Order: sequence, then structure tokens, then C-alpha cells
Amino acid sequence: MKALYKKIFEQTQPKALIKKLGWDGYQVLLLFIAIFVFVLMSLLEPHTFPTINNLTSIAFQISELGILSIGMALSFLIGGVDLSITATANLSAVLAGLILKNLLPPGASDAQVWLIFFLAVLVALATGLLCGMINGLLIGRVGVPAILATLSTLTLYTGITVVITGGTPVSKFPEQVLFIGIGKLLGIPIPLLIFIFVFLAISILLNRTAFGFKMYMLGTNPTAAQFSGINNKGIILWTHTIIGLLSAISGIIILTRVNAAYADYGTSYILMTILITVLGGVAVTGGFGKLSGVVLSLITLQFLATGFNMVLLKVTGSNFFRDFIWGLLLLLVMVINYYINVQKLKPKGR
Repeated sequence: MKALYKKIFEQTQPKALIKKLGWDGYQVLLLFIAIFVFVLMSLLEPHTFPTINNLTSIAFQISELGILSIGMALSFLIGGVDLSITATANLSAVLAGLILKNLLPPGASDAQVWLIFFLAVLVALATGLLCGMINGLLIGRVGVPAILATLSTLTLYTGITVVITGGTPVSKFPEQVLFIGIGKLLGIPIPLLIFIFVFLAISILLNRTAFGFKMYMLGTNPTAAQFSGINNKGIILWTHTIIGLLSAISGIIILTRVNAAYADYGTSYILMTILITVLGGVAVTGGFGKLSGVVLSLITLQFLATGFNMVLLKVTGSNFFRDFIWGLLLLLVMVINYYINVQKLKPKGR
């Protein structure tokens, strides 16, 4: 019994726990930053920030942005970028919303509502898969640089969404389906549960499968990966297909949380997802990074965003100031990461 207690104690010590999680010093630093930001905002807004209602609100908001950030991280890991994730999410949400609006008969029963919603979800997921596949084909097969390919499809998918909706939002869905976006299961927000499931699934894909290993290899050195027998074009295609699927899932959460679908929803999400991914330690050149860092940076930036909204609530132009902070923070993180990588590459003893 004494040996069992000793083993449990050793495994729950901070160093042992960090080692078991596979964290390095950077993830630990991010954890301390998240705690510091939470404490700072709690001191600045003690009556509103650390409350249960506010933390629950953060849990609802964090999911859609978190899933998009995981998609952005995947594109970074293979040495690319995907600027079309929000456009894919919006297109998927709009198509799902139109199915709900047009196929549901007046006075539909709960069974009919859930059946049509299931069909709407399938259409949204298929749309995300198709959009991601188009990106993967353009980048992997045609050879268009990722930034140009996804910038083009960003415009294309947004344009399709505007044409379909006429520039007006699709809104006012049945109350039953809104449970997905605003409901709780055992006291936990359902969007947060979806985000946790996505995080675990992608973590297993990256760390426990051959496909994940090939993604890291491709991002580290595409030439070496190709000569080692890895189908680079196939990895790019399927990675972007997965990113499209994640974008569609985020779109469904947005649809049911906001009770509307827009062609231009989340225009600042691209900057936010890039900032979260870079701050999370994912290399912009590909091949390095962990989803745990992405989650920690996501939590930190969500704390900052919510805290800024509270502190600067009565300040004119606070939204522009917040965007300025995000841009400045992104530049700062990229510069710091550059010098860290330079130090790593320096020969020891010099």
C-alpha cells in the first residue's frame, strides 16, 4: 500500500505530470501566462470576470474559434496556411440554415425537426469536405501556393454564400436545434464538449497514427518526405479535407449558438486563429507544434478578449484598439519565436 501511495504521489508531482502530458518548457510557459491573465483580469474586473456566468459564456464562445484554430494548426503543420476556414464555415452554416428554413413544415413535430436538422448537418459536413478537398487539390495536385489557393477560395466561398443569401442573414431556427449551441449536458456547455471531442480526435490522429507522422514529416522537409515514400500530394489533399470538415463543424456550432448564419460572420477569426496557432508554438514553416499549446493560447486569448471587452466597455473605438493589440501581439510572438529558433540552431559552446 505504501508503494502504491508513493507511485501515485510521484505521478501527480508537477514535473511527472508535465512529462506524462508530453509538454515542453513552452507549454508550461503558456500555462503560467494563462493563469497570469486570468488573475490580472479578475483583479481589474472582480465583480464580472471571475464569475460563473462569465466563465460559462467563455466556454460557449471558445468552441467555434477553437475548432477553427485546430484546423489552422493542421495547415501550419504541413507547411501551409488555410485562409478559407471562416468562409467554409459560413457557407456550410448557410446551406444548413436554408435546409432548416425551407424543408420544415409549419407546426413540425420534434421528430421532424431533428430529422431535418440531421439532414442539414450532413449537408453542412459534406460542404466542408468538398471545400477542403478543393483546397487540397489546388495546393497538392495543381501546385498553387497555399496562401494564394486559400485566399482565392476564401473569396469564392464567400461569393457563393452572398449569392445564395442575397447578402441577408438566414435566421430564426427551431428552438429544439438551438440546444446544440446554447444547451448544457451535465452542466457542461455542449459546444465545449464538441470541442473537447475534436481536440482528442485530432490529437490521436497526430500522435498515434501513421498519417499524423507523415504530416509532421511533410511539414519538416517535403523533399525528404517524398524520397522516403510519403505521398505528399495525398497528405495535403486529406489534411485540407479534414480542415474543411472541422470548419463545417464550427459552422454548425455558430448556426445553433447565434441562431443565424451570415456570409461574413467571424471576419476577425482568421487573424485570431493565426495568432492562436503561432502563440501556441506551431511553427509557421511547418513540422513542429502541439495541439496542447494551441488550446492553452486559445484560453489565454479568450481571457484577454473578454477582459478587454469589460475593461474598455465605455472607451470609444475599443474594438479598433483590441485589433491593434492582436496584430502587435502576433508580430511580437513571431519575432520571439524567430530568435528562439535561431538560438536552437546555433552550435553549442559558441
